[in-house]
Amino acid sequence: MNNIWWETKGEGNCHLVLLHGWGLNAQVWDCIVPQLSSQFTLHLVDLPGYGRSSGFSAMTLQEMAERVLAQAPQRAVWVGWSLGGLVASKIALLAPERVSSLVTVASSPCFSAQDEWPGIKPDVLAGFQRQLSEDFQRTVERFLALQTMGTETARQDARQLKQAVLSLPMPSAEVLNGGLEILKTEDLREALTGLATPFLRLYGRLDGLVPRKIVATLDACWPQSQSLIFPKAAHAPFISHPDDFCIALKEFNNFRM
Repeated sequence: MNNIWWETKGEGNCHLVLLHGWGLNAQVWDCIVPQLSSQFTLHLVDLPGYGRSSGFSAMTLQEMAERVLAQAPQRAVWVGWSLGGLVASKIALLAPERVSSLVTVASSPCFSAQDEWPGIKPDVLAGFQRQLSEDFQRTVERFLALQTMGTETARQDARQLKQAVLSLPMPSAEVLNGGLEILKTEDLREALTGLATPFLRLYGRLDGLVPRKIVATLDACWPQSQSLIFPKAAHAPFISHPDDFCIALKEFNNFRM
């Protein structure tokens, strides 16, 4: 079995696994690694098919979660951003004994809008899938621009995300399409209702991909979880507000260490 790319940094007593979002790779976390590596042993992962984890075809959410879990420490804090939040959540459902706490960042248990549930309109996701076959680099860049829109540092944040993408080989159109399929079809709302693992949800108030309306809804559905909204952040709060993000992460986990 091929290994996915995995790097360990830091010497903290607590293991912390960081999972990136769609189209990207572990380089997106570079801005917060120095602040976290004194307290945690960090595990930086390129999801299967992304970045340095090439040689993988498109996977389902369950397949991706199982593949990541196969190389993971026995017990860790799992932090997942956007698509990575779905992967981390699936891991918490598959192997709760391996997850000391779960932190999702600008993520949703159901990214696709439906009925009374706010999210990304299915035709928008379908449009991205269609455009991938025509010019997937431009499609990824458009998606990155959406993630930082509205913040005071939007241009700088988008440049940082783009740099993370362009610094490594681009994922194949098939892998990117598979990731969009996960965003379009997965729904973990009911499955996560009974999750006993300590659970923190972090959001950006200006996020155009994960509407802030879902926060109060999930507070009610998942009273066992905690939520925090960064008022001036969009879809990548750890890039636009790294200090506030690291404080929130440390405080949540210090409480449990």
